Amino acid sequence: MALSVPIVAIITSLHLIAFIFAVGAERRRSTAKIVPDEYDEQTYCVYGTDASTVYGLAAIGLLLLSHTVLNAVTRCLCCGKGLVSGSSTTRTVFFFVFSWTTFLGAEACLLAGSARNAYHTKYRGKFNLDDLSCATLHKGVFAAAAALTLLSLIGANLYYWSHSKADTGGWEKHHNEGLGMSNYGEHEQQQQQTTGFEKV
Repeated sequence: MALSVPIVAIITSLHLIAFIFAVGAERRRSTAKIVPDEYDEQTYCVYGTDASTVYGLAAIGLLLLSHTVLNAVTRCLCCGKGLVSGSSTTRTVFFFVFSWTTFLGAEACLLAGSARNAYHTKYRGKFNLDDLSCATLHKGVFAAAAALTLLSLIGANLYYWSHSKADTGGWEKHHNEGLGMSNYGEHEQQQQQTTGFEKV
């Protein structure tokens, strides 16, 4: 299987857009403040925008789509025709594991961040008391997802590149060996026929 430039472009583009969404989710995390009720001695939480949740879910979908394309092309390493043995296969397996690890880590951070960012404290507290706390997402969750997205991009492209080298080399080696044996058999048969005619 030869390396396909359009496939590399699709995988890279989807990862980069997911990275931008993850960075945007980190910058647009929901904030909250405690405000008093104007009618009674109660306080409640007022939250800002929920854009981070939307950005996080969009990044999850883009990463999932990119990884689906990658594994559909490479047949998830397990369902292909087989790779040539040697260092190429070792690199392919390493980058396969690396791409899956970073992908799952990024998806977990994005999912946890989106869910936590969407959670809003609904209860109230007495005015002038400090027992009310507004639940918000801690800083750095979406930033970690963005970093893992970049690592997933690197791992995905290196896995696809090493897989294409190992897969192409294995097919060519098998094909050339088959042609060599076929040509050798035909050559031996022709020599035997020529020897028989000379004897006659």
